[in-house]
Amino acid sequence: MRMKNYTLGLYEKAMPKDLTWEEKLLEAKEAGYDFVEISIDETDEKLNRLDMSMEERLQLVRTMTETGVPLRTMCLSGHRKYPLGSNDPETCRRGMEIMEKAIRLSEDLGIRIIQLAGYDVYYEESSEETKARFEENLKKATMMAAKAGVLMGFETMETEFMNTVGKAMHYVNLVNSCYLNVYPDSGNITNAAVSYGTDVLEDLKSGAGHLVAVHLKETVPGKFREIPYGTGHVNFKDMVHTAWSLGVRRYVTEFWYTGNPEWKKDLHQARAMMGDLLDAEDRSV
Repeated sequence: MRMKNYTLGLYEKAMPKDLTWEEKLLEAKEAGYDFVEISIDETDEKLNRLDMSMEERLQLVRTMTETGVPLRTMCLSGHRKYPLGSNDPETCRRGMEIMEKAIRLSEDLGIRIIQLAGYDVYYEESSEETKARFEENLKKATMMAAKAGVLMGFETMETEFMNTVGKAMHYVNLVNSCYLNVYPDSGNITNAAVSYGTDVLEDLKSGAGHLVAVHLKETVPGKFREIPYGTGHVNFKDMVHTAWSLGVRRYVTEFWYTGNPEWKKDLHQARAMMGDLLDAEDRSV
């Protein structure tokens, strides 16, 4: 059997949150995914994961080994509540602490890529001061990642600050480290392109050489989450084709469990849809 030349991961939040890690990894395996993306969002429940004991970390590694499905990427959206550019020194301090702990957890669990939220601030007003502070702390965070050998990639967000690959590349070029890159969200950059009247694929190409992975997410204009695949406006075929041509070989299906009793079917359908597109590119190599 020919080994495929890509990996396709599953966003943790596509499954009910009350499942154990073993159950989540086994469900991902059953649906045909290669790995799971762990969520460290702004809730205390998820942020507390950063303080897992060494025994808990070892147990999670054992679970990954036993199931055959690892955690290999992290969606670090906790900085929405504790942004690196905040005007509040305590919020900034907490944001940097979260960054340091996320890198350490990634080291311990074997996570290769941390997806950073592209916000200078979220619940505050963006200003030249918040942008300057964000830049300063971003440089410090990148050096932390460099020390650990963990890659970071900006998620292109839903706000004006960083909703395109081009905007993310401004900071990538500014910091100029191989440890800071872009991990674009296909749905968010599609919404931005429609809003600006620009070409989403040209925007994706602006990250050439710096795209560590791609979130395959559906959106509609003005809405950024919980849009079922096939009901939005993202051209996944062209998105995958362009990303593949740029050397991207790691992808994650990003969608949410919203109470659908047939959520397992959703996992399989998303895997089949995106797997078919990736297989087509793989066969053309």
